[in-house]
Amino acid sequence: MPLNEPARPGGDAVDYRKVAFDYERRADQDAALPARRPVAVVGAGPVGLALAIDLAQRKVPVVLLDNDSTLSTGSRAICFAKRTLEIFDRLGCGDRVAGKGVSWNVGKVFFRDQQIYSFDLLPETGHARPAFVNLQQYYVEGYLADRAAALPLVDVRWRNAVSGAEQHDDHVLLTIDTPDGPYRLAVDYVAACDGARSTLRRLLGLESRGRTFKDRFLIADVRMKHEAPAERWFWFDPEFHRNQSVLLHRQPDGVWRIDFQLGWDADPEEERRPEKILPRVKALLAHSAMKDVDFELEWASVYTFSCLRMESFRHGRVLFAGDAAHGVSPFGARGANSGVQDADNLGWKLAAVLGGHAPDALLDTYAREREFAADENIRHSTRATDFITPKSPISRVFRDAVLELAKSHPFARTLVNSGRLSTPSTLHGSSLNTPDVDAFRGAMGPGAPAADAPVTLPDGTPTWLLSQLGAGFTVLVAGAVPAALKDVDGHGLDVRFLGVGADLLDPSGVLAQRYDLRPGSTVLLRPDQHVCARWREADAARVTAAIRRALALG
Repeated sequence: MPLNEPARPGGDAVDYRKVAFDYERRADQDAALPARRPVAVVGAGPVGLALAIDLAQRKVPVVLLDNDSTLSTGSRAICFAKRTLEIFDRLGCGDRVAGKGVSWNVGKVFFRDQQIYSFDLLPETGHARPAFVNLQQYYVEGYLADRAAALPLVDVRWRNAVSGAEQHDDHVLLTIDTPDGPYRLAVDYVAACDGARSTLRRLLGLESRGRTFKDRFLIADVRMKHEAPAERWFWFDPEFHRNQSVLLHRQPDGVWRIDFQLGWDADPEEERRPEKILPRVKALLAHSAMKDVDFELEWASVYTFSCLRMESFRHGRVLFAGDAAHGVSPFGARGANSGVQDADNLGWKLAAVLGGHAPDALLDTYAREREFAADENIRHSTRATDFITPKSPISRVFRDAVLELAKSHPFARTLVNSGRLSTPSTLHGSSLNTPDVDAFRGAMGPGAPAADAPVTLPDGTPTWLLSQLGAGFTVLVAGAVPAALKDVDGHGLDVRFLGVGADLLDPSGVLAQRYDLRPGSTVLLRPDQHVCARWREADAARVTAAIRRALALG
């Protein structure tokens, strides 16, 4: 149970910055032989908590181990993308995150003293969630921790630090240090969600490789009362911070995130001092028509970032996710979002394997699919960083020329890169996809994350497509679902059938348009809400075969 829960100004019941959790001794610590558990998740950050909740909702008991007893300090990750919010909806905390967070879709790009253009990340209507919500990481962790505490199958063990990991044919033997001394635990699988300095990675003698960028950035969280629009503002070479870049984001509780590029020669210790930070903030505010706004510094950090990943995200019975597996620059909000999407991919697969519904080989597809996604994120992140921080005089000349052109030429705006904002990966080449044999239009091909759409239940209740999908496979049919189609074999997983026009009504036509549905069209969605097959006409045999393929059953 949490300790130290002072109410904070603004009506929040809990100040998640100050929450501390009790260490509790478990019976496993007194067992003569190591207790056996199906899954241990190491690391109670957003990724580990999301995975533990997902597993518990799929009826898998999970032990969640964390070496600390508090949530993250400072705002850290703040931009949570639409796809991540949709995953949080499924985990039972989407409304809390979206309700507390600052929703935004619009970004503005400035060069020197001029705004050169703006963009809208969600220009179309018909989505339950906004493009992004800004929310301090400690809130997200707090809401996930509250949800985990409400699930009997999640055993959260605070101040339980993994100090040893021995791989065996059918289990991993963990050594866990606690205030009462060490104990051992045997688990079928380990999910290493323990961050960029992963203990599991070190214990197994593994490493991440990639590129470290020779530049430094200052993050400052500033509290002030100002009702500027909830937008992302990015400056290249502004008058108040010449030859560098600056990023400004609004968060809840009157807190604003500011990123200042400092250059490689900056002294991190010196730049963390309030005497260095406050003049920078004052200069930005004066330039942004907020000259007379009072503010206070809440948190600051100086960082150097890298784009890197492990060669493989699976090593025997240990699977790596989030920052433990891959790292990117913060521009584009790809870190926490891609980590939560790792958990989304891994949860249903672990549950299917542990339940005897799929072979162990299904876990290999977690590694392949999320390695592909990590490479995509690293590629976008590297390109953004190279544009934001030119590495040579000629590259800076090119960048500045592009920015000048972008003021009046839309084509040049496609070349500007202030951080391509996070989008979920489409797993085009996944072995779990059944390739199209019929012609379809649009983005909802095999491997694509499902797009939401407004729908109505037969009784007239408005709702959203994603909220109606099942925890197992979902078969979406344009029209009434034929009785014979329901003979599909889900191989132990639930199969939900939804007829568009019968079980779900599509009065706006958005659902039919996004999935290119015609009468009889059938779309198969796997448990993590990715399309894995679609046909203009389908029967039970074709859908069953696609489910077998999606479970790596051949």
